[in-house]
Amino acid sequence: MTMPSKFLFALLSSAAFLVAQTPQLSDADVNTARTTFENRCSGCHGSDANGGELGPPIAGKVRSLTDAQIATVVTQGRKGMPSFNIPAAELTKLSGFLRMLEPADVGFKKYKLKAQLANGKSVEGTVVNESITDVQMVGDDKKVHLLRRLDGGKFREVTSEVDWATYNGSITGNRFTSMTQISKLNVRQVAPRWSFTLPTGSALQGTPLVSEGLMFVTNANECYALDAGNGRVVWHYQRPRTRNLVGNAAGGNNRGVAVSGDKVFMVTDNAHLIALNRVDGSLVWDKEMADWHQNYNATSAPIVVGDMVVSGTAGGEEGVRGFISAYKQSTGERVWLIWTVPAPGEKGSETWKGNGITHGGAAAWFTGVYDAETDTIFWQTGNPGPDYNADERGGDNLYSDSMLALDAKTGKMKWYYQTTPHDQWDWDTTETPIVVNATWQGKPRKLLLHGNRNGFFYVFDRTDGKLLLAKKFINEMTWSTGVGPDGRPVRVVGQEPTPAGTRVCPSQDGATNWYSPSYNPATGLFYMQTNEKCSIYSLRPTGGWEAGRPFLGGAERTDLKTKSQRILRAMDIQTGSVKWELPQYGRVESWGGTLATSNGLVFFCDDSGAFAAADAVTGKLLWSFQTSQNWKASPMAYQFDGKERIAVAAGGTILSFGLPE
Repeated sequence: MTMPSKFLFALLSSAAFLVAQTPQLSDADVNTARTTFENRCSGCHGSDANGGELGPPIAGKVRSLTDAQIATVVTQGRKGMPSFNIPAAELTKLSGFLRMLEPADVGFKKYKLKAQLANGKSVEGTVVNESITDVQMVGDDKKVHLLRRLDGGKFREVTSEVDWATYNGSITGNRFTSMTQISKLNVRQVAPRWSFTLPTGSALQGTPLVSEGLMFVTNANECYALDAGNGRVVWHYQRPRTRNLVGNAAGGNNRGVAVSGDKVFMVTDNAHLIALNRVDGSLVWDKEMADWHQNYNATSAPIVVGDMVVSGTAGGEEGVRGFISAYKQSTGERVWLIWTVPAPGEKGSETWKGNGITHGGAAAWFTGVYDAETDTIFWQTGNPGPDYNADERGGDNLYSDSMLALDAKTGKMKWYYQTTPHDQWDWDTTETPIVVNATWQGKPRKLLLHGNRNGFFYVFDRTDGKLLLAKKFINEMTWSTGVGPDGRPVRVVGQEPTPAGTRVCPSQDGATNWYSPSYNPATGLFYMQTNEKCSIYSLRPTGGWEAGRPFLGGAERTDLKTKSQRILRAMDIQTGSVKWELPQYGRVESWGGTLATSNGLVFFCDDSGAFAAADAVTGKLLWSFQTSQNWKASPMAYQFDGKERIAVAAGGTILSFGLPE
């Protein structure tokens, strides 16, 4: 068609598999439809529908669509694509013609190879990708081999020596690396070593994982396995996005995978948990966690605990009932499930006054952590629903906005702590907690650290949930004057949403959010991206819960009369005091986190769009690289072929940084 139409491609790729009922076309009909296609579509999509300069390939992409769905795309258009006034009869012929078109084999043609290695050994298998410098091979031994070309036709096999095998690098939640190649002395020499752009990505939220040489990156309903040394594709899995979905997943969010053994685990937009074969990306099993027709969806990386994979779902703003569940890695069979909103009559239900418990929210939508020493999973829960209108949910609304300590084997609750009882400001407790062993008041203690969206920094004894410290970390907080001896926030009267609007600090985005904090055991500092920002909250009738619709009971907007600012803060975990601050310049709408290193650096995603590094002790800015992207992801680290790498998703691109070679 006559304008770039990537949106057409996205729509066609995301359609559910449906049976098309198109009559058989006569030769005359085919000729008519071909003429229509050539006049209307070939300018962008190519004369054979296999892609052109201005548009992607669509041959083979439309076979699952009905005539009505194709007609909607063509006659209504999309952003970046015009609409076309084509008679219905002609559209029917065009639909049938499009389904007849065969996709060209434009991908890499795989072939068998016996590669002679420099060490005298050889590997045999199928080459799945290659360039003038490298080869990616699936061996006959059912392993991936990453090869580098040498003179004389021989190869050198490479892999990763230090992996980043779970969402936060450590299952304990700490984005901290003990690698030492990149230091304060040479960080100014760090530069991009390679990049990989996801064709369907624009604002990636995931953290790349690296395991045994492969890097796994995701977008909604798709996963790429890359050569972690250069970003070359080894395999790509993709399924259609779910039409008519509501919630965050409908926007294409996915935050990554979990890896264990021969499997890669990820959630799909419609709240399924799937396992992929790590060698070739084929689907091993697919389990529904919840019914997406009831407003469930899923966005975040699961975690692996023992022989299980554990996940929650999203949908808190759509009135779901939150839960956390564990599944067998081998088969996907559910092992246990714990609801985050009790059923009427169950313990905790007395904290719900009215009918709100029916659609109470508290979705466990973000990734939890695990403590092997106590065999405890710590999982954070979201806000109660409806978000702003609490008329039908009087009381504390357990277990919304809570830190849950769960027995890993059974899912039973060991303890909980609710950060914001009776939340009316959408302050999920979904920020990553960090498991730490440290000296506390002169004695060794098992701690859990947590910076919360409500503006308080918490330190717990993770063995029993005892609150050891709660300290405000933002400058302006209007809703509470502190946390009392009973562990409950001391509320300020008159901070609830009203029809006229109520100014509240922090904002709905929170004093911090799901972007990752980190902790350096040598400095004893907790590094966190924070926001000085306020909101105007307005109260509205809920209109009742309905499938396929949000469930909010109000609205929120940023208070533009107050200056907003993103600030990187370093917190002393012993006192909760801020040791240093690094203010940033931007719109305070970015969502990038931090990475701490043993060499005394903190890498962070600056609000201006730069990727940067600061001195972990003083906060002095030491290095930055401008990407001009609005961050949606947090950085990670790994070592490949003997070289330390720092990687992050910037916009739709994975960037891997390192020292000069």
